Amino acid sequence: MKNLRISATLLLLALAAGCGGRNTRTATASEPEKPVVYMTHDISPAGLDAVYEALGRKAEGKVAVKISTGEPGGNHYLKPALIGDLVKKIGGTIVECNTAYGGGRAATADHLKAAEAHGFTTIAPVDIMDADGEIALPVVGGTHLKEDFVGSHFSDYDFTVVLSHFKGHAMGGFGGALKNISIGIASSAGKAWIHTAGKAKTDLWNNLPEQDAFLESMAEAAKAVADHCGDRILYINVMNNLSVDCDCDSHPAAPQMGDIGIFASLDPVALDQACVDQVYASEDPGKVHLIERMESRHGIHTVEHAAALGVGSREYTLIDLDKK
Repeated sequence: MKNLRISATLLLLALAAGCGGRNTRTATASEPEKPVVYMTHDISPAGLDAVYEALGRKAEGKVAVKISTGEPGGNHYLKPALIGDLVKKIGGTIVECNTAYGGGRAATADHLKAAEAHGFTTIAPVDIMDADGEIALPVVGGTHLKEDFVGSHFSDYDFTVVLSHFKGHAMGGFGGALKNISIGIASSAGKAWIHTAGKAKTDLWNNLPEQDAFLESMAEAAKAVADHCGDRILYINVMNNLSVDCDCDSHPAAPQMGDIGIFASLDPVALDQACVDQVYASEDPGKVHLIERMESRHGIHTVEHAAALGVGSREYTLIDLDKK
């Protein structure tokens, strides 16, 4: 019996240490595993496909591919030549919502013309999701928003691929996955609702709140979309054409730093945090311009608030697919 007890003890010790000498340490509830962010420096259709496959989550059913179609006059949006192969592979429909600030994409007919002019209709159907109105998604735990108003067609889709151009933004400091699922999926009136921190769905410019309230509202709208989708969503950020201005600008500033790569995760908070970290870590001296834009708008607060709401984690594990 003594020998049996010794053998059992040794077996338990071996299991704790990991079979065959492998470290199989499992994270506890107080120390959860960090979400993974995959990256490649290969900004090409092949690189885009590589990060998508690495995520291990297949886009199935009726798939929405959320991009920015880009304001007419601008040229930094993600090009059809880059994204077309992936969009076709997953049988996706390119989805967008109308803007709240006028311009060439404020009305559905004009927005569709812009999408066609930028080449998107050659790679997939294009759906302006608020062409027939909006629906409300609940915001759980929001400080400013109790509802997020999104294009009514959003509920038609089984899966969402969030394909974002990471770059600066005049109001948010930067735009990535969180902006793309908050303001990007919001209806025209819903965009005003976010920008005004829940004060108004019209007359945006006369109802702007203090900056952090706007950033927090973006995070809260992002939570509504993430909660709605559950595990039927994935996120990809392309870090090229790193202008301080958004693709919603018809005359964006020229990029002053070089391209970095493509990043992907199942966690939008980790993904945006990783992209911000890449800007700071870059050896390109031109990064100072994008950093100034992010810091002057307190852009990181969107990520902070999203993490506090439970949308995701600011801690992550970065896996470079180029080194595999």
